[in-house]
Amino acid sequence: MGAAIGDILPLAIGVTISPVPIIAVILMLFTPKARSNGPAFAAGWVLALLVVGGITLALADAGDVATESTPSDLAYTVKLLLGVLFLLLAVRQWQGRPAAGEEPEMPKWMETIDTFTPGKSFGLGALLASVNPKNLALTLAAGVSISQANLDGAEPGFTLMVFVVIASLTVAGPVLYFLMAGASAERTLTSGKVWLVGNNATVMAVLFVVFGAVLVGQGFGGLTA
Repeated sequence: MGAAIGDILPLAIGVTISPVPIIAVILMLFTPKARSNGPAFAAGWVLALLVVGGITLALADAGDVATESTPSDLAYTVKLLLGVLFLLLAVRQWQGRPAAGEEPEMPKWMETIDTFTPGKSFGLGALLASVNPKNLALTLAAGVSISQANLDGAEPGFTLMVFVVIASLTVAGPVLYFLMAGASAERTLTSGKVWLVGNNATVMAVLFVVFGAVLVGQGFGGLTA
């Protein structure tokens, strides 16, 4: 199981580096309903990762992505395709980055975040965790990797939980920090938000290249071994 956790650890870290959800939850923490909307957003995020990861794991097991001793070509093909997707996203992200001195454009819904209800915050957290191409691809890759590991009993579920906990640190972390530190957290969280807004495109492009290269390498290497 340790090897399986080692395999999904980089994927989980990739999910944590999600500038838009982090910016969204920070903005949510400085609205009148912060103490209800923040936890609701984090809960939606966690639940969506669990659902997507669990479904992927179940489908991968049903599709026999691993034999008793070695992973199947299907698992490597999935990783190869996800890697290619990441590289394409990297090109798109880099081409769409703001020019020097240009104000980065953020999603329009962020302007209305102070009007959100807990239910809408929960739904937004779930959408950003599951529909975002990067997070979806990384969660799919994690589910396939866990299935490949041929774990027994409760080990696949536990490994998936480890993935979800790590992948939720940068979303749930600010919420917990705010609930414990209160108003004193504002300066730290605001500084983080400003940096993420200014560097969102670059961070995402680099991240896509790194994970694209890793998954393409794993997929191609497995198919040609």
